[in-house]
Amino acid sequence: MPSISNHSVLVIGGSSGIGHAVAQLALDQNTRVFISSSNPTRISSAVNSIREKFPDGRIEGFPCDLKSAQAESNLEKLLTQVVAANGGQLLDHIVFTAGDALPIKALTDIDHDFIHDAGKVRFVGPLLVGKLAPRFLKQSYTSSFTLTGGTIARKPSPGWSIAAGYMAGLEGMTKNLALDLKPIRVNLVLPGGVDTDLWGTVEERKDTMEMLKKISFQDKVASAAEVAESYIYLLRDTNATGSTVTTDGGGILI
Repeated sequence: MPSISNHSVLVIGGSSGIGHAVAQLALDQNTRVFISSSNPTRISSAVNSIREKFPDGRIEGFPCDLKSAQAESNLEKLLTQVVAANGGQLLDHIVFTAGDALPIKALTDIDHDFIHDAGKVRFVGPLLVGKLAPRFLKQSYTSSFTLTGGTIARKPSPGWSIAAGYMAGLEGMTKNLALDLKPIRVNLVLPGGVDTDLWGTVEERKDTMEMLKKISFQDKVASAAEVAESYIYLLRDTNATGSTVTTDGGGILI
């Protein structure tokens, strides 16, 4: 499989969870990594923790707020900063793993504002990146934009209608962006349940992790590092575009 050594990778959402794991795996492939999230303190902490593991790794972090009304200009500023930090060279890859609190709520309790707010980061965010990407990514089949969805798009669950709608929409978005952005490759990763702080502290998510174990053929919950492998694969497979990679321990089949 083609090497991504010396490629440049921006991970939007790279300060924690799956994105943090993707950043580390990308560094392990000898890439130059940039991470972004809305919280400067978390970015600094993430960069420092990764540098401890990869003392010679090339990693920097930049803040970007995707929930504000200025999300597009914030993203444009981020991409401009990252390209400048990359020596003025266009990027090879963008990975989008950013996500805020999951919009889990009974239909009787939702309203217009809740629905609208729920899609700002996970749906509008990657679409705006898709709009801006051609100016900041190399125009080549070796370049890629990888989005993050969720298996709720394939397997319904009570109270998840809003999340399911946005996640299903990401599948259609990915296919059409692959057409609109060619030759840049656009792909989607669909994780199932993953043991990250998205679910709260270790103690807070204990019951949730036990539940997720029951819907896995492996009788375990995926780690962020396991799921991150799917993203690295999509960075490297120069024949993959418009595709979806599911990594859920078989949960969608149960």
